[in-house]
Amino acid sequence: MEQENTYYATGRRKKAIARTWLKSGTGNITINKRSADNYFSVKSLMDIMAEPLVLTDNLSKYDVVVTVKGGGSTGQAGAIRHGITRALMLVDPDLRTALKKAGFVRRDSRVKERKKYGQKGARARFQFSKR
Repeated sequence: MEQENTYYATGRRKKAIARTWLKSGTGNITINKRSADNYFSVKSLMDIMAEPLVLTDNLSKYDVVVTVKGGGSTGQAGAIRHGITRALMLVDPDLRTALKKAGFVRRDSRVKERKKYGQKGARARFQFSKR
């Protein structure tokens, strides 16, 4: 799939990993061999995913092909956004300033905190009783 006008980048968020290919086209977005409308049932996730393309006015200039696995739908949308951002920076390094200002360049490192032994959850304790 490697051609002269194809750009590849990896995006991550929480447990989701998105492998993203950007190539010149008409604006079709394909996620796991399905259209983006079919893949994400919630419109807000579609908006999150396409934010870098809308911000840089490249929504109708590129076709995006994504393979995403792991995590939930919100994490996957964030991972796709990160992957598209990185691919756009490969296309045109001048877009970096606008994308960085919007906060899309840096990987969101927040992940679920592990459950600790002797506790109910990551931070929640079992109820304490003096007697």
